Amino acid sequence: MKPICVIPARMGSSRFPGKPLAPMLGLALVLHVFERCKLYEGFGEVLIATCDEEIKVACEAHGAPVVMTADTHERCTDRVQEAVETKYPDMADDQIIIMVQGDEVLVSPTMIGDVADAQKKTGAPVVNLGSRLSTTADHDDPNTVKVIAAPNGRALAFSRAPIPSRSRADEVPMFQQTGVMAFTYGFLRDFASLPQTPLEILEAIDMLRVLEHGMELYVVFTETETIGVDTPADLKRGEQCLSDEPLTQLYLSPSR
Repeated sequence: MKPICVIPARMGSSRFPGKPLAPMLGLALVLHVFERCKLYEGFGEVLIATCDEEIKVACEAHGAPVVMTADTHERCTDRVQEAVETKYPDMADDQIIIMVQGDEVLVSPTMIGDVADAQKKTGAPVVNLGSRLSTTADHDDPNTVKVIAAPNGRALAFSRAPIPSRSRADEVPMFQQTGVMAFTYGFLRDFASLPQTPLEILEAIDMLRVLEHGMELYVVFTETETIGVDTPADLKRGEQCLSDEPLTQLYLSPSR
């Protein structure tokens, strides 16, 4: 089966409640993500996983498939797991699931393809997209999760601190973790059963659990800007980026 794309989204964001339905160029944020994921031709299906009736109604009115999940999930990976189990109860362990979080408004087919290709090449249970940070302010921001990896792409660390340190060099590679990940279904099913780990709890970064349990996790880096919409300011910035980008017209064009 071709990879399945699942977009988790919920209304209860602590920093920006209701953000999945916030309008951007006349279309809800989560539906921009849905349409941009559909531009990748390698998916067997693209669906939205949510616990909120408002999101379900809006997405189904747009023609987007929706799977309802429990409202108790703390991690987006748990929501994705439930959605997949509900829709595909007999899914094989080696089936590839690509999660694109519902606020990754600048996700592109190229980014998705890079993550899918890396998973196929490495066979790793998890592959994450990392995107370039352009400012030291973003590098220092504890709300931004930074990532570093070995030359072969295997993840070495995630942190809310600025890694690598700029204390001994004027310029260092600065990349953030994004909400674009490829998982094997077997991993996704087993991840929730792994006990939480010290660094995961300290940093509030769930992928640290993968590293602390000694599992393989690879990172694909992109120089292209990504924006995870966490605040109204991010929404405004993202809307400007969308208006300037040719990809947007592929699904917003009136002739489509």
